[in-house]
Amino acid sequence: MIVGLLTVLFLLPVGYIVWLAVDIGPSAVAELLFRERVLRLLGSTLALVAVAVPAAVVLGVAAAWLVERTTLPGRKVWGVLFAAPLAVPAFVISYAWLGIDPSIGGLSGGVLISICAYFPLVYLPAAATLRWIDPAEEEVARSLGVHGWGIVFRVLVPQLRLAVVGGGLLVALHLLAEYGAFSMIRFDTFTTAIVDQYQSSFASASGGVLAGVLVLVCLALLMAEAGARGRARYARLGAGAARRTPPVRLGRWTPVALLGSLAVVVISLGVPVFVVGRWLVVGGTEVWANPDLPEAFAQSVGYGFYGGLGCVLLALPVAWLTIRYPGPTARLVESGNYIASSVPGIVVALALTTVSIHVLPQIYQTVVLVLAAYVLLFLPRAVVTLRAGLAQAPERLEEAARSLGCPPWRAVLTVTIRRMMPSMVVAFALVFLAVLNELTATLLLSPAGTSTLATRFWALGLDLDYAAAAPFAMIMIVMSAPMTYLLLRQTAAGGR
Repeated sequence: MIVGLLTVLFLLPVGYIVWLAVDIGPSAVAELLFRERVLRLLGSTLALVAVAVPAAVVLGVAAAWLVERTTLPGRKVWGVLFAAPLAVPAFVISYAWLGIDPSIGGLSGGVLISICAYFPLVYLPAAATLRWIDPAEEEVARSLGVHGWGIVFRVLVPQLRLAVVGGGLLVALHLLAEYGAFSMIRFDTFTTAIVDQYQSSFASASGGVLAGVLVLVCLALLMAEAGARGRARYARLGAGAARRTPPVRLGRWTPVALLGSLAVVVISLGVPVFVVGRWLVVGGTEVWANPDLPEAFAQSVGYGFYGGLGCVLLALPVAWLTIRYPGPTARLVESGNYIASSVPGIVVALALTTVSIHVLPQIYQTVVLVLAAYVLLFLPRAVVTLRAGLAQAPERLEEAARSLGCPPWRAVLTVTIRRMMPSMVVAFALVFLAVLNELTATLLLSPAGTSTLATRFWALGLDLDYAAAAPFAMIMIVMSAPMTYLLLRQTAAGGR
């Protein structure tokens, strides 16, 4: 029942796009589709994904390996710093880099912003997996004559596959749907073009056609992710060997590793914090006297809490279906989930607005509609995390509990859900951070008078009042920091 209703909700944005296409007719769709501008946008979007996603994967896995498997000095500190960019919204990173280099833009600027903002989505699950892998598996491989890179490709890479593929998919979906960061640096993608179309016309046929192409790109990504993920199982009954794998000694490569780690932290975290701090100094104490600050803070916290809680509760049945009952139905639900999240926030918002006006006018311009948009946009964050957690919770443990007289519902709660609790906390933190930074859907769907930190920062940034925007950016960073640290700690706990 819940999964069925969620599937209908997932298909609303796609249904809205189809409705627009049918309304204007096939000839008009073809005319809008086969244009030089569409080809150019497709090229820039695919180039961004093709360059930024592998770069984020390589950087995330390399950072995880340095922290978890080497003698890098200060590994715990570096682990926190590598996760910290999640606390900085992508559009704040763009705002900061524009303060450093006003000429930044194009594909190179888009790739830079994307890597800085999203490589932690790969780093966190990769670090947890490297920490979780039983060292006995590597020892067995060595006893069979496998050494060096053979250990990496035959033992570590298969174990990392689920985390890396899931993280890479999340990065790709973020790139497809990101608007604020790329708009600030004037890098044209499908999403920025769609928003421009809808700003000029509420029911833009051209925007709908572009969104349809974006959905096809998402389908291609989902097919690639399904093939890369495979059907391997990663659950184990015990905790594995009660020891850590001996770290790799970096030796003479230690300075290189330290300089590389420092460079990553500076470009992804140091630049935004420095630029925001500089504007706060320029603005003085007057910028903190803005009467919108307390209200924006309270509403951001409220939206983040209820959005995170709702996504975790709704992601549980989806993750359960895809892991415990894989098949066509599970694939349909999961694909609909990802497709809906790949559609830009403004298209999701317009689809929900159209449906609410014609079907449920009572929820138009209410918090319910905003939370529904958050579910559509951010449920994949929770599903990917819970899916990985459930994959490590063997069903045999529930069977053992039931064989001892435990009712089925109690076995699920006390065995599986308890084992999944760290991944549930991680999923909540991920969604909270996403809601805190969400822009376009909140601007369009929120009730009159709503003001979040992200929307106020965006409005002031458009007015080029960077000093007044700085307090909103700093509060978002400070608010996100504890959730990011919690995310890091729980990911570490889940990997033991």
